[in-house]
Amino acid sequence: MNENQLRLLRTLFDIAPCGILIADSDARIVKANPAFMAMFGTTPAELAQVAAGTAPAGEGLAVLMRRCRDHIAAPETQRAALRVEVTRKDGSPFVGTVCTQAIDLGGRMWVAGFIQDITGQALMEKERELISAQGRQAQKMEAIGTLAGGIAHDFNNLLMGIQGNVSLIMLNKDPGHRDAVYLKNIERAVARGSELTRQVLGFARSGKYEVRPTDFNHLIERAAALFGRSRKEVTIRKILQEPLWTIEADADQMDQVMLNLLVNAWEAMPGGGEVVLETANVTVEENTPGRPPDAPPGRYICITVADTGVGMDAQTQARIFEPFFTTKKTGSATGLGLSSVFGVVQNHHGFITVRSGKGRGTTFRVYLPASAPPPVHRAAAPGAGNSRGPITLLLVEDEEMVAAIAEQMLARVGHRVFLARSGAEAVAIYQEQRDAIDLVILDMIMPGLSGADTFDRLKAIDPAVRVLLSSGYSLDGQAQEIMDRGCLGFIQKPFSIEQLSQKIRAILSAGERPPG
Repeated sequence: MNENQLRLLRTLFDIAPCGILIADSDARIVKANPAFMAMFGTTPAELAQVAAGTAPAGEGLAVLMRRCRDHIAAPETQRAALRVEVTRKDGSPFVGTVCTQAIDLGGRMWVAGFIQDITGQALMEKERELISAQGRQAQKMEAIGTLAGGIAHDFNNLLMGIQGNVSLIMLNKDPGHRDAVYLKNIERAVARGSELTRQVLGFARSGKYEVRPTDFNHLIERAAALFGRSRKEVTIRKILQEPLWTIEADADQMDQVMLNLLVNAWEAMPGGGEVVLETANVTVEENTPGRPPDAPPGRYICITVADTGVGMDAQTQARIFEPFFTTKKTGSATGLGLSSVFGVVQNHHGFITVRSGKGRGTTFRVYLPASAPPPVHRAAAPGAGNSRGPITLLLVEDEEMVAAIAEQMLARVGHRVFLARSGAEAVAIYQEQRDAIDLVILDMIMPGLSGADTFDRLKAIDPAVRVLLSSGYSLDGQAQEIMDRGCLGFIQKPFSIEQLSQKIRAILSAGERPPG
């Protein structure tokens, strides 16, 4: 080979985009091109120190040396390209494909190696796999959520029948009656069942009824005070940014999110510990850790709940948002707390991340989109002292049991009731009796003419119609849409006579007109 040919080979060796190495029979690298040294962040001096079994320049070189030794030991063996995933000297990941070939030159064995850096391609593959896994998980959660929402709707109607009957019986019972304690127990069971369905609806991404500008610092102060009174063994430390950006949220559901996260932290610290509650205004970028692909970049508030508890392993972390998954003893937990948190946050167009380790505590971060309007706190419901004479109501309810019990509840407190078992019937009754009807109590989920369509037709008859929306289930934000179109209030099933009366008084006292 003449000098020009050697110069050409050296030039190709130096400018080749892939890594090239030459190792001797003792598996020592005797020559490596610039691309190789750049891949592994090493220098010619460090390569000179690499001998068999040692790799001061990083674990990647150790893998290559083992490959070289294998070729020297069995030079005739055909070896397929090897994919390696190693760590460079600086700690960064390296993924590459390695091809090696043993060469006998004048009775002495050498090994030539060629390394292609596919780190970028590998990261893209992992990103695609992650997005695909997230998509499958989202589809699974969506399907379970649809089923859960339907069950919760029917269950709330059953609870409404129980609660209504108990309320009617208690109207005739003296507080000291021997049956009063049992009736109160039934009411408590109904309340517990109602809380369970509220958790289910949260997971199902439903039940977002009254969305208003909200100051989350105010919610945290309230949740911490309430939780702290009953969990004295837990120290709560607050780091709240002022001013915190406003969010559009259903305050009841956000209360539920905070309570579930606080209860989860308390359960992780059986001997007591510290919970840090922190809020911050953040701007989420494309590369923000934990940001799901469908979460748009932009302004968010970040709520951090960090505990000093027992922590979780990776397997547990992968399942914590699944409904009915729990690490607690059977019967001691429903496994709906964190799945409800997940659903509520998703329903508010936010996302949640978790970082934990066995013995290192757990940190949840909830991101909720910020909005511009100033915070508005909901006024307290009017007390029982607000009095009003008998009024005329149009009750629209398709469920026979719920319709019968709600009609009796209203009649027993002295109100006159028109009952409509469908949206079309409600429109016909209101067309004839609009001057006599003070308030319409409208069920949202009905076959045929839906609650939303019925509301629109009532508004067409009388733009000043007063409507109280009633449902055990909100489908894809329909309740809020109806509220935005002029509905004056919402009451969730199951409700008692007292709760219904308070809602009616609140709506009618906001714009008095003589009873019909």
